[in-house]
Amino acid sequence: MGEQLAAGDWKKLHQEAIVVDGTCPLLRRPEFVDWYIEGGATAVAPTVGSAASAGETLRNLGSWLHLISQRKDLLLVKKAKDIAAAKSTGRLGLIFHFQGADPVENDLNLVDVYKEIGVGMIQLTYNVKNRVGDGCEERTDAGLSRFGVDLIKRLNDARIVVDCSHTGYRTTLDAIKYSTRPVVFSHANPRMVHGSPRNILDDQIKAVADTGGLVGMNGFPAFVAKRRKPTLDDFIDHMDYCVDMIGVDHVALGIDYYEGQHPVAPRQEALRMYRASIASGRWSAQSYPPPPYHYPSGIETPKTLPNLTKRLLERGYKAADIRKVLGENWVRVFKSVWGQ
Repeated sequence: MGEQLAAGDWKKLHQEAIVVDGTCPLLRRPEFVDWYIEGGATAVAPTVGSAASAGETLRNLGSWLHLISQRKDLLLVKKAKDIAAAKSTGRLGLIFHFQGADPVENDLNLVDVYKEIGVGMIQLTYNVKNRVGDGCEERTDAGLSRFGVDLIKRLNDARIVVDCSHTGYRTTLDAIKYSTRPVVFSHANPRMVHGSPRNILDDQIKAVADTGGLVGMNGFPAFVAKRRKPTLDDFIDHMDYCVDMIGVDHVALGIDYYEGQHPVAPRQEALRMYRASIASGRWSAQSYPPPPYHYPSGIETPKTLPNLTKRLLERGYKAADIRKVLGENWVRVFKSVWGQ
């Protein structure tokens, strides 16, 4: 069903579509917003908080707000309608995203502070245990803590999206159980396609779709395929698997471009960052091989995102379904959680 375009119409389709990347740690270096603009993105989710204190996070949020105030081509996204406004005015929408709930510390009132500033999505953990629950790289799998249950309720009340990426199996299922609003995996691939411990199981995928949420397809090479330089088809194979299981309405993009990737970081700098992540315990050698990190061929950087639209058409995706995957599914979730 839906409009079927010829493969040669991909440029027009990409230009007209709402394109949302739900996970953008590359934007820890804000100068790379221009790469997303070049790639035709409508809205992106920079990682503005992770393993940091509330004070550090607030300072980072302040620097982002200042940047937005200085650039007429950027727009802070607080409501779903802001994404449409970004598209219609040719600006890049910015969705503030935490990769881990550490900035909440032990004070749930900070959730309301972050919401007021513009934080739209909070991931529960980043690979390891925190106050909320266990991460997916943790030795244990104990599920949500009592504080974690309270956090889910507070995120629901504040209308902030609950993100289960990087989070332990039981903790994700608990979060889905306790949430009264759609839940997402902003950047996670199916483990049945590629067996990385960082990827997620079929019952997690089905459960998050049952909330009305979605799974954002992740381009980090170690989560896509065994080969060090995955292909664009390897990436789309993950999408196909999820679409077949839960339907196209629950699949989106969370490509996870990262400041340590090729060609952003020189080899020695990427290696330094890698060793620091391993030493901290937040990465494991089992899930994260050493660099270089080559994102799928054709979409190696945000500048090349139109190639994804082209290849989806060539793979037989209909235009209406491509629009959903590129961004409309994120907008639907945001409308449900944030309001219009």
